[in-house]
Amino acid sequence: MINTGTQMDLEVKGVAATSRSQIQPFFGRKKPLQQRWTSESWTNQNSCPPVVPRLDLGSLVDSDDEDQNTIPENLPAPTDKYKLKYQQSKTEIKESYKQYSQRNAENTKSNVTHKQSPRNKIDEKCVQDEEANTDDLTTLDRKALLQEGYADNPCDKQQRARKLDAEIVAAEKKKQIVAEQVMIDHLSRAVISDPEQNLAIEQKESDHILPDSKMTPLRFRKRTLHETKIRTHSTLTENVLSHKLQFDGRIVSRNGRDACRELIGFFFTHDQSLTIYEYRQFGKNRTNVLPFIQKSIYNHQCGRRKGKQYRLGDFYVGATLTFFSSDHLSLPESIKENTLLKLRITNIDQIALDSLKTASMEQEDDIIIQETNDRLVFKAIQDVLKEKLHKRGVRILTGLGKYFQQLDKEGNGLLDKADFKQALKVFHLEVSEKDFESAWLILNDNGNGKVDYGEFKRGIIGEMNEYRKSYVRKAFMKLDFNKSGSVPIINIRKCYCAKKHSQVISG
Repeated sequence: MINTGTQMDLEVKGVAATSRSQIQPFFGRKKPLQQRWTSESWTNQNSCPPVVPRLDLGSLVDSDDEDQNTIPENLPAPTDKYKLKYQQSKTEIKESYKQYSQRNAENTKSNVTHKQSPRNKIDEKCVQDEEANTDDLTTLDRKALLQEGYADNPCDKQQRARKLDAEIVAAEKKKQIVAEQVMIDHLSRAVISDPEQNLAIEQKESDHILPDSKMTPLRFRKRTLHETKIRTHSTLTENVLSHKLQFDGRIVSRNGRDACRELIGFFFTHDQSLTIYEYRQFGKNRTNVLPFIQKSIYNHQCGRRKGKQYRLGDFYVGATLTFFSSDHLSLPESIKENTLLKLRITNIDQIALDSLKTASMEQEDDIIIQETNDRLVFKAIQDVLKEKLHKRGVRILTGLGKYFQQLDKEGNGLLDKADFKQALKVFHLEVSEKDFESAWLILNDNGNGKVDYGEFKRGIIGEMNEYRKSYVRKAFMKLDFNKSGSVPIINIRKCYCAKKHSQVISG
């Protein structure tokens, strides 16, 4: 609000406002002449058209009298108690300021030291890593915790929770879309086009010993309803197709694009058949569900169960399904380059699996015992190498991969026994001869003397579980902008920023 008694020197269209001399007695104080600005002096210095009002800036300037503290008269003297409190607070303020100055000086000195000798920073990091080796956490877990410390923002927890819920809903929606498409594909198949319709006609033709030359063969005649079957053995109903086991899978491949394909499989218990579909997204709004492995009865192509038909017990998280690439013409060319197509089960509908299991399911005890022994052999080797991999695991993994690529002259990913022994010797991964021979017999199930070095690494060193690998694939798909299957270092630089890392901030 503006006080009605306070008026400024304004002159609009020749009408003069109240003069400054009439306002001063109201405030009870008078400013020096040097600090007062009058409308006449401002107008003389800054000429303007007559229509523009003149503004007196003198009322906006604070005077020296306003800054002075008004002390009442006849105040009692402070007591000793308040004097003591005043001295204590004054001492505490000085002490805290002194400590603050010392900390700033130490931080400045340490930053200068680290910038001048970055080698000290590396040495300290090595010492810390050696001390951390005694902990139960792995190197990757410690790096994840370190990144979470500088990249995590408490304000974004709710946003991340909502994003995670949205991803779960989207994944369930994809599975539902694929399941509906599978039902549509198998229920909409016309019975008239079933190959079984020709069996009765061929039987009739074989019964005619001397067919009439003037009569057209029965298979070329116009078929009527009386000559066809209303239902064949391969006719499926919704009730039959509902007894199925749904699972998620990924391709075990060194091609990043193939490894990131979204595969959803179904195992039907009524005939022990198997089919796999691929969920593909084109752009932002267009999606399509395409059959990847046609519905049929398949057998194991390698391992202890080679030649055995797939059963319900063969499906669990971490299981590997093998197919011949030549049997499926619709597969991409990058997958057809390999003889075997290997699919790893990453997730499974556990509720449906428990409901489909029955006591009458046949169990092959001898094969189960052999597979258990194989896992024990690999676990014993991995326990021996665990300590060495704990200290320099990343370097060994990357170094082994490059070394195997150099030894692979043919480029098919297969190496013989001598190459693997040489690689273990170069990287100081000592394994007893007995354990190595046992592992080689398990991996070389074909007996051709060569093994894929990816399988050898996974067996000897081990691999991440499927839950952690799902996050690796998500990160890879974020970095692979062009969907080429490989990520150059320039794409990593675009997506990864470490400027808030504690070690980066400290120099």
